[in-house]
Amino acid sequence: MRLKNVKGAKEKISQSSYVILDPRQHRGKIAQLFENQNPIYIEIGMGKGNFIIENAKRYPHINFIGIEKYDSVLVRAIEKLEGIELSNLKLIRMDATEIEEVFDHEVDTIYLNFSDPWPKARHSDRRLTSTKFLKRYDSIFVGTPHIVMKTDNMGLFEFSLQSFSQYGYVIEEISLDLYQSLKTDNIPTEYELKFHGRGMPIYFCDVRKK
Repeated sequence: MRLKNVKGAKEKISQSSYVILDPRQHRGKIAQLFENQNPIYIEIGMGKGNFIIENAKRYPHINFIGIEKYDSVLVRAIEKLEGIELSNLKLIRMDATEIEEVFDHEVDTIYLNFSDPWPKARHSDRRLTSTKFLKRYDSIFVGTPHIVMKTDNMGLFEFSLQSFSQYGYVIEEISLDLYQSLKTDNIPTEYELKFHGRGMPIYFCDVRKK
């Protein structure tokens, strides 16, 4: 994935009060940053932040953390937050492979929205719903593991359902066309709006481990 550099991105990220600059220092005690014991929901691959920001506005009783590995993308979310005060939102710049180094049995829900499908079979372990990643998530969840996923990619969706089943997750809710399911509480991502605008179906599932 090639992204254009954004001038001043690193500086904006380092100066933002929303960004956890050294998240590993807070492993196992992320809740202290919010100064409460509310549930923690994370979005891995938050993009420009529309989904996580709107969730934080709508659900003040939940703590949200958006994770993004690209400076040039994360800075766009920070720009959206200028002039907005949300005490229940934090952002982290990191790769998903580092997830266990940052969280230790303290996450209630993971959102995976329009993740990279890594279409080549030899790259299947890189998919965020591969059993390799599901095993990683075991160590960050507190209580019953819970994942909510949206994608426009049918191949990734089918792969994910198979991975979830193999790893002991059960489907609580599923849709092969989210916008035909009349799900009134849906909060769209930037990609979602683009794909839906093209008439493409949005695949959705909500799964929980047995």
